[in-house]
Amino acid sequence: MPEIDLRWLTEATDQHRTEIHRVVHDVVAAGGAVGYHSPPSHDQISAWLDTSLKQVRDGNAAFATAVVDGVVQGIGLWRRGGTAVFQHRVEIAQIMAHPSARGLGLGRLVVQALVDNARETGFEIAMLGVRGNNHGAIELYERIGFRECGRMPNAIAVGNERWDDVWMFLPLGYPEGTVLNGSQAGGLGSSPRRNV
Repeated sequence: MPEIDLRWLTEATDQHRTEIHRVVHDVVAAGGAVGYHSPPSHDQISAWLDTSLKQVRDGNAAFATAVVDGVVQGIGLWRRGGTAVFQHRVEIAQIMAHPSARGLGLGRLVVQALVDNARETGFEIAMLGVRGNNHGAIELYERIGFRECGRMPNAIAVGNERWDDVWMFLPLGYPEGTVLNGSQAGGLGSSPRRNV
């Protein structure tokens, strides 16, 4: 049975860069739906890591790695929402496990750790996007508690093929006294319906 550890990154060593590049490169080469059309170069992944880990050090992200027998085999991160009205939520992204490590539960380990970390950090909502044909990932997210909240048909382009962009969310908890208005009329930013 392999030894599996979850580790959080704030800095990337040369070894981290090489191992994470291998994960992303091989996932993309195997057809993984992780945002690249073709396998990225080591330099591309290194630049992405630098940006992501700066966000971690600034408190705007968390970067998790699943390490199997001492080697990074899975990754994922959350990022804080961008503008002031979205600072209470995080987007979970770049969830992937190396093809040779599939079936070890690394995706679930990483996603659950990111959700738990975001909740402990005080965020109220976790959200993520997934390609509509990635049924296994959608089922994994649903088992963790995510629910679909939107779907843009055929909005993801891969060559001449189009796939649905599915958005999912998970409430993490609201501070005491939070007023949940949903879509009811009234309050700041409200406008009346117009008969058209």
